[in-house]
Amino acid sequence: MFAGRSNGPWDPSANIFFMDVKLPRLGEGADSGAVVSLLVKEGDAITLDQPILELESEKAVATIPSTAAGVVSSIRVRPGDRLSVGQVILTVSPAGSNAPAARPAAASAPAPRPAAASAAPEPRQATAPVLAELSAELPPGANANPTAAPSLRKLARDLGIDLTRVPGSERGGRIVLADLRAYIERLQLLAAQPKSPPAKAPAPVSDPIDFSRRDKVTRKPVSTLRKVISRRMLENWNTIPHVTQFDEADITELNALRKKFAPEYEAKGTRLTLTSFAVRAVVETLKKHPIFNASLDEAADEIVLKQYYHIGIAVDTEAGLMVPVIRDADTKSLLEISVELEELAKKARERKVSADELRGGTFTISNQGGIGGAHFTPIINKPELAILGLGRGAIKPVVRENQIVPRLLLPICVSYDHRLIDGGTAARFTVDLAASFQAFTEATVKL
Repeated sequence: MFAGRSNGPWDPSANIFFMDVKLPRLGEGADSGAVVSLLVKEGDAITLDQPILELESEKAVATIPSTAAGVVSSIRVRPGDRLSVGQVILTVSPAGSNAPAARPAAASAPAPRPAAASAAPEPRQATAPVLAELSAELPPGANANPTAAPSLRKLARDLGIDLTRVPGSERGGRIVLADLRAYIERLQLLAAQPKSPPAKAPAPVSDPIDFSRRDKVTRKPVSTLRKVISRRMLENWNTIPHVTQFDEADITELNALRKKFAPEYEAKGTRLTLTSFAVRAVVETLKKHPIFNASLDEAADEIVLKQYYHIGIAVDTEAGLMVPVIRDADTKSLLEISVELEELAKKARERKVSADELRGGTFTISNQGGIGGAHFTPIINKPELAILGLGRGAIKPVVRENQIVPRLLLPICVSYDHRLIDGGTAARFTVDLAASFQAFTEATVKL
């Protein structure tokens, strides 16, 4: 017997049931992925929850466990295939059943069941004369004042029939029950006709370019992760009206605090970085401006205001951009945030971050300061409504109390969804965010 419910057909020659192992739901918002590698082969004996393949989904590589125990009789996927929830991965037979290596062809589909005596007859197909008659029926409103008995009018209302479209057969175009019955029958015949799929407009295809005509080139395939990133970025850019608000935050005192307490954090096994401060500053600002911590439910046409603060952190990896999430950042100390930042960044770069750790963010931070550059326009991570971009801080002359003094200024860039956030709201958010960077004290930093 299986260590799970049999959902495959019965093979009478072997007197066994085969069981399909299907792709389970991967989590919120994840319904597909690409096969990276297979961990089993035909003829292998597998156990319940044993890893059977690696699947790349939403920028993460997840191990998919088996939902049954037995002997692998056939594998239905190959590396590179894209799978959806419910799609068959492989088929297993009970251990010790001596089943053939592959599922028998006769077992690929269940035997047809005998038709029940009370089965309803198949709908009739309309003949050419009937279709011609349907095409000749009255257009809407053609019979503006249909003549019919009150009882027939009530019946038509109950059935949702528009009497102005029903041709009457009696004198003066009077509609009788036989006319209504014939009209309904014609509608049934028309509904029974196979419907042709709507013609799709051909996708625009650019002319191929021979890049090797002028110079030498090297080609390499686009990775699965890069395809995911490309698809999501294109979707985010095309479906969200982006506006970016720019400003600078004075982090002179913040940087002095960071340098002063960095050794204490290093003694705890972590680093005190600007991103750690940014997470805390963002959370405090989101509390004042909850619309920036919200999402738009387009199906319900409602704004979802979230009472939690899950902050996504964009991580630059060799494979591409990943955004792991620090959950409940409002409940964590600066030390806890710093530790989690390092752990998530390491897991992202080693491609060991889980799908759950990449989902559920309410606001994202992209810090390019470690690389360089100043202002830029980050793309919003849907279904979030905003994202913060940070550039490299630079010492600039600033006027303070009628004196020109050097200050360390941090470029901040807030891209927001203009469907729900107006320019004035974004300006106030940015001003408050800059103030949050300047509000750190020793009490909030020291351990």
